Amino acid sequence: MRIGRPVRDATKWLLKRNGYRILRDEDLYEWQRKPEPGDAYNPSDLPPGAIEILSSSNQQLKSLQQRYAAFDRSVTAPLVWHENYIRDEQIQFFRGDNGYVWQLRGQNMNPISYVLTTYYALSIDEHGFLDRLGEDETFGNFTFQIANKIISRDLLDSVSELYFLDNHLDIASRENVCILDIGAGYGRLAHRTVTALPNVRYLCTDAVAASTFISDFYLHFRGVQDRAISVPLDQIERTLELEPVNLAVNVHSFSECRIEAIDWWLTLLATNRVQHLMIIPNGNQPRMYTNDGNDFQPIVERHGYRLMAKEPKYRDPLVQQYGINPSYYYLFQL
Repeated sequence: MRIGRPVRDATKWLLKRNGYRILRDEDLYEWQRKPEPGDAYNPSDLPPGAIEILSSSNQQLKSLQQRYAAFDRSVTAPLVWHENYIRDEQIQFFRGDNGYVWQLRGQNMNPISYVLTTYYALSIDEHGFLDRLGEDETFGNFTFQIANKIISRDLLDSVSELYFLDNHLDIASRENVCILDIGAGYGRLAHRTVTALPNVRYLCTDAVAASTFISDFYLHFRGVQDRAISVPLDQIERTLELEPVNLAVNVHSFSECRIEAIDWWLTLLATNRVQHLMIIPNGNQPRMYTNDGNDFQPIVERHGYRLMAKEPKYRDPLVQQYGINPSYYYLFQL
């Protein structure tokens, strides 16, 4: 059916006025023709026994949920991670495209951005992390074959974060480094860090019981539990009294917390004299905001942390514009 030019022009004008435009199908890449995904996972096979363990009916998970429910509500009251935010399916396929790591949705989550980001990572990879760390599709992870390597956002983000920390704190060469990951999710960065750096010990903690449960499972699955452990929220204060921490990291977590929770965590860090704090907020903007619009940098500074470094995730401006999930990295010193 042909549409008259006046009608077509009026429709295009109306759409453009409201932020939309009409494009011909042949002008789009194949990935642009598909609707933007919601939560999804790569239907890869789960390791033997994982289905039985990674279940909402698991008694260890239920026990953690009860303990977290009894904890200080100023820490656990959710801003984003409400009770049904992680569904049963996501407990098993926690490395899929979901709340833990967005991999396919959003403006820069496409094959072209993955290719650009991979070659950028190769250009800075003086320690050879991309080769040493490797990747697979376990637990629903989405991967791309680029530059003769299996690539994922998990891998690329981890390499980028490790180089930021090494550039400013020399964590690859220092002795006895102990890192606390606040909001560690499924243990992505813990797994990558201790695999790449034999001099690091890593503590994962989270205000979401399911994340503590999953990260404990994942660190054991990867065989790194001798140097990377998952610490339940109600044990973290005692753990820090016993094990000095040099560095705390918070990757896309404080942005998803209430101000009261951020204040509680900063009190804990300052009390235990954790010298350095790395924060990656959500969004590609040079300020630290929560998802409900609160600037939380004043809270960090009020607890005695001064800004030591702030950098875009990608030093190349075009990669910062078009690479996967551009953001800003902050490093504070007590």
